[in-house]
Amino acid sequence: MQITVKLANILPKQSGTGKNGEWKKQDLVFETQDQFPKKICISFWGDKLQNISLRESETFTIDFDVESREYNGKWFTDLKGWKIVQISDYTDDHTTNSKTILKDIDKNSVFTEEEDDFPF
Repeated sequence: MQITVKLANILPKQSGTGKNGEWKKQDLVFETQDQFPKKICISFWGDKLQNISLRESETFTIDFDVESREYNGKWFTDLKGWKIVQISDYTDDHTTNSKTILKDIDKNSVFTEEEDDFPF
């Protein structure tokens, strides 16, 4: 699955040793950009965040898998991120700079009135 979200909170890194060796996990809380925004927590395992600079209020596109498992008769669902791409830059005044360059528009050619056959 893929979603575009804004980073809301960076939770502490977790690490440990299991039967398969050492592990690292970073949980990040994001806010959706819907009419009624919702917060979701996505886990990134290993070094998936190694080359990403994380700051709150930045916008990211995330590819993730949804996985549920049963434990003692209860079901738990995890969102496991496997790709994260930053789509906005963070600046000191907390504004977003678009990486898209807009070309100048010739207002005279775009907004000219042309004669047509419409009755209005």
